[in-house]
Amino acid sequence: MKTYIALLRGINVSGQKKIPMAELRELLSGSGLESVQTYIQSGNVLLQSSEENLQKLELKIHQAIKSHFGFDVPVLVKTPQMLRDIFDSCPFSEEKKQNSYFTFLYAVPNPEIVDELSKTSYPNEEFVITKNCIYFYSSVGYGRAKCSNNFFERKLKTTATARNYKTMVKLLDLSEAYKKDQ
Repeated sequence: MKTYIALLRGINVSGQKKIPMAELRELLSGSGLESVQTYIQSGNVLLQSSEENLQKLELKIHQAIKSHFGFDVPVLVKTPQMLRDIFDSCPFSEEKKQNSYFTFLYAVPNPEIVDELSKTSYPNEEFVITKNCIYFYSSVGYGRAKCSNNFFERKLKTTATARNYKTMVKLLDLSEAYKKDQ
C-alpha cells in the first residue's frame, strides 16, 4: 500500500458543494481505499491504495464523489514526497514562507501565458509560478489579495487549489505518521 494525499477543490466553501468529512471518509473507504483520514473541512484527504497511477486514483475519487454527492469536485492526488518537494522548493524566505500559500495546478500551464502573467505585479504581493505550483505571498493577507485562486485559474486557464503553510505542514506531518504505522 502506498500513501497519497488527495486535494479536493472548492468543497465546503460558502455553503457550496457541502461534503461532511465523516461521510467522505466512509465513501472513500467503501470505494476500496484504505486508512482514509481527512484534515479540516476544506478537502484534504490522506489515504492508502495499491493503485500507483495517480490519474486513475484521481478519477476513482472524483467518480465516487460525483456518484454519491451529485456534483463535480476536481481532485488532485500527490504522493507525500511530491508534496514535500513542492514545500521544500518554496522560493521565499522562511518568514514569508510561513505566511505563504501553495496553489497546486491540475495541469502544466502554457509557458507563454506563464511568462506574460509573471510580469504582473500588485503591491504587497509576490508569486512564483512553476509547472505544478504557484508560490504566493501577500503581506496584507490572502483575503485582501488581488491574486486569488480564481485569478490564477482564469489567467493560466487551468484548475488550481490553494493550501496555506500550516495546512502543508500538517499534511506532511500526517503523511509521515502513516509511514511509521506501516
